[in-house]
Amino acid sequence: MTDLRPLTPSLSAIAEKELNESKERMPEDLAALRDWILKQPHLKSRTDDQFLVAFLRGCKYSIEKAKTKLDSFYTMRGIIPELYDNRSLDNPKILEILRTGCLLRLPEPLGEGGPRINVSRYGKYDPSRYNIAEVIKVGTMIGEIQMKEDDNCIVSGFVEIIDLSNISSGHFFQFDPVLVKKLAVLGDKALPYRPKGFHFVNCPRGTEKILSISKSLMSEKIKQRFHIHSNYESLLEHIPKQYLPEEYGGSNGVIQDVIDHWEKKLISYTDYFKDEKQYGTNEKLRPGKAVNAQSMFGIEGSFRKLEVD
Repeated sequence: MTDLRPLTPSLSAIAEKELNESKERMPEDLAALRDWILKQPHLKSRTDDQFLVAFLRGCKYSIEKAKTKLDSFYTMRGIIPELYDNRSLDNPKILEILRTGCLLRLPEPLGEGGPRINVSRYGKYDPSRYNIAEVIKVGTMIGEIQMKEDDNCIVSGFVEIIDLSNISSGHFFQFDPVLVKKLAVLGDKALPYRPKGFHFVNCPRGTEKILSISKSLMSEKIKQRFHIHSNYESLLEHIPKQYLPEEYGGSNGVIQDVIDHWEKKLISYTDYFKDEKQYGTNEKLRPGKAVNAQSMFGIEGSFRKLEVD
């Protein structure tokens, strides 16, 4: 027996076919991952079934890959502090950023059993008040709630629409290549989500150059999922209109309702994020070589800004 939320029939079929999920083997797999965690002197991790199964599903039930990814998930907290420090709801910036509507998780997935649809609108936040790391910090909090609650996101993955309307030079200057490198490694090595596509729309002039730099830092698999759309018709070939919010001509929620829903959701997780502070890694206790910024990212620990022509 496991303490897991049952999947819908469509998601269960996808999990079995694409992720190698076996109901019969699941208790054994969960126990193996949990036992490994409890034997690691450097690692303090959550061990509940719903948390652990996200890593098993994200690694297609390779126990060894799940161990590595879960370890990296917690290691990142020490080496990307700008994303993981001060994630308390006592920090007023958390809800302020959410209320700008720059990070949306739409209510309906892309079809029954389909991936979750995210919409990022970075032009909506004021770059003189917040930096991109603070915005992405809020995204990490939303993502961890999805790990616990959103089976579509974990089993079928997500597609992300990046709407660059109203992006200013102040926003652009916050996207330095070192931060992009950190985010690329974080997404590839430490998070159990399954990205199915990144769709850029309303790109201002010059965006292609920045995107090409970002793309060069990512794995081949992720590169193939990058799409830059010159118009909405091109986007709709991938994400039909009905799956977009009403403000985009669709019927997948009203943006303010989406914001209000996630504000209530984040507030309901106040104790969870207070509790999160106790989890992470102690590199002094790690068997073998300690992990640091240079070994994880392959760049200088000082994270000096790179020169971009």
